Amino acid sequence: MSAQDIERPSMKAEILNDQIVLDGILNEDVWKNCTANVDFKTTEPIQGNDPEFTTSVKVVANNNKILIGVRCDDSTPGEIVRFSKLRDSDLSSEDHIRVVIDPFLDGQSGYILAVNANGARYDALISNRGESENSNWDAAWEAFTTIDSAGWSLEISIPIQSIAFKKGLTTWGFNIQRRVQRLLETSRWANVKRDQWFTQTSRAGLLTGLPQFDFGLGLNIRPSLITSFVQPSEKFRFAPSLDVNKRIGPNIVSSLTINTDFAEADVDTRQTNLTRFPLFFPERRSFFLEGSDIFEFGIGTGNRTVLPFFSRRIGLFKGNEVPINAGLKLNGRVNQTAFGALATHTGALDLPNDRLSSTNMGVFRVRRNIWKESAVGVIATVGDPQGRLGSWLGGADFTYQTTRFRGNKNFLAGGWFLYNERQDLRQDRSAAGFKIDYPNDRWDIAMTYARLGKDFDPSMGFIPRRGVHYSRFGLTFSPRPQNGWLRQMFHEFIVTYIREIDKSWQSYNIFTAPINWRLESGDRVEINYNPQGENLTVPFEISNNVTIPKGAYHFNRYRLEGQFAAKRPVSGQLTWWFGSFYEGKLDEIQTSLKINPSAFVNMEASLIHNNGRLPWGNFHQTLVGFRIRLNITPDLQVNSFAQYDTESKSIGWNARAHWIFHPLGDAFLVFNNNTIREIGDRWALQNRQILFKVRYTFRY
Repeated sequence: MSAQDIERPSMKAEILNDQIVLDGILNEDVWKNCTANVDFKTTEPIQGNDPEFTTSVKVVANNNKILIGVRCDDSTPGEIVRFSKLRDSDLSSEDHIRVVIDPFLDGQSGYILAVNANGARYDALISNRGESENSNWDAAWEAFTTIDSAGWSLEISIPIQSIAFKKGLTTWGFNIQRRVQRLLETSRWANVKRDQWFTQTSRAGLLTGLPQFDFGLGLNIRPSLITSFVQPSEKFRFAPSLDVNKRIGPNIVSSLTINTDFAEADVDTRQTNLTRFPLFFPERRSFFLEGSDIFEFGIGTGNRTVLPFFSRRIGLFKGNEVPINAGLKLNGRVNQTAFGALATHTGALDLPNDRLSSTNMGVFRVRRNIWKESAVGVIATVGDPQGRLGSWLGGADFTYQTTRFRGNKNFLAGGWFLYNERQDLRQDRSAAGFKIDYPNDRWDIAMTYARLGKDFDPSMGFIPRRGVHYSRFGLTFSPRPQNGWLRQMFHEFIVTYIREIDKSWQSYNIFTAPINWRLESGDRVEINYNPQGENLTVPFEISNNVTIPKGAYHFNRYRLEGQFAAKRPVSGQLTWWFGSFYEGKLDEIQTSLKINPSAFVNMEASLIHNNGRLPWGNFHQTLVGFRIRLNITPDLQVNSFAQYDTESKSIGWNARAHWIFHPLGDAFLVFNNNTIREIGDRWALQNRQILFKVRYTFRY
């Protein structure tokens, strides 16, 4: 065991020989005879203190599953904050238990599971070496809770086939965290440092005594049956599809998808866009999310600079869904090397004014862990979603990371290089960048630079701008005054400067937050001063019939923002951006309201209104949304979401019922309806769809 491992607390998993009834009550003999770990310390509001209430954790396992039992004492259980039952709800504003596991003990990957007192489940992949998480990933696991006069308790069951793990490893990285929302108190079992994130598995504790797991044949077969009816075409469709996963050893998983359909995925939330650059929407489709952490590339890359591989490019063309006839994926880890490969074949698509031929695409990624927390890797893609010929990309990245800088601080530094080809590209087709980051609780300092060539255009990636030098420097000072009403102050200074290659500047943005205070009540207030500049080389149509001429523009934006603590049944946020905008004025009002009268009903309303007064014309943009959720049980929810915006003049309504009738099986009933306001204020149907999908996974 290394010196670093000696610093990590350990907990022993007991062998499970008997059956346990999953009901959230830890009354079986195996739980009673299992040693409980109660060594929790707070990270909020004070680091290293004893928490207000005792939390005890027990772990048992047999050769095909792991069970985690948690007892959360609470002297006033009637005040437990618990609104959600929906799968993958944001539980951060409710009482909940959060678990992180690292089944490879590599300190750079892992899984996150969270459960609130209602039994609402959340799962995610650890992303960017613990700096973020991908909540769109889902796995088959169970959780049951119960509330009594002395608090609440929880049972979690994780089938070993639901996760990847290193064969023969009897010790995993493990940590657990509890949130008591009304006290704004967070406590952990291991890694009780504010400077480190809970998701940093290199700082997690150790779960020892695990058995030799048996994943059987490691074969998962999931057929799906989809029926749909579409108007105005009056088409009825019956489409079976198939997903097959096969473990090639416990560390490597191969996946096959045939006639893939993602109609059950949540609809995208509409956005307003006051820039001349494309918006970014995250991936939500399950086939592409499995193992997606392996395909992450390069510190300092992202939707502000470049993503060399962005899976939403597959299966979408000019806003239209492209049939994915087949897809094959291989991902896994061997010793300290993680790798992933993906190949897809998409079908042809006929549009009124365009046609897309069938296309083959692929991506390959290898990342090698070095020096405990650092990594080096390569990536390659081939193919083009639009069918353009000769398309490929290659690149390499290196990231140095440590959680022991100056003793116990986070520090990251690294660089990356990319090059792409395609028949229609002639000029500079390379990109490179680096980032230096000191992300800690009191001081967070980061510098990012990227050079993106004039013809650098990754066919399977995302890039908002090309032909630029992108520079960004950020500094945040976050003291915690001990005055009884103010929890933490965030003083922010972030400068972004973008210059065209061999030409003049393109954009600058200086974001300052002299006041960004989080109160002990959970409420927050913020005041910002934000000078901006845009150098337009061509006219920019910011709204219908309003075009800003080319030229250099400098303007000052201001923001007032207030947020009410989400622990209350009624909460929300109000934001007002105002000030100069190009050579005129712009007011941006953003509001959100959440109403949680009970765990059965959750409601959300949002409004964005832009009121621009420019010399070249005035414009008004409004985007409204309303969502209502009926949480019948943690396994049965009905979700209705309506959106309207004045730019498209369309109302979109999505209603979705999701029933998880078995940990391995679920069903969806989806209704989509889009109408548009025509001349004369008449409403016309754009499209309507009723869809039913059922799927079940057979495990062998």
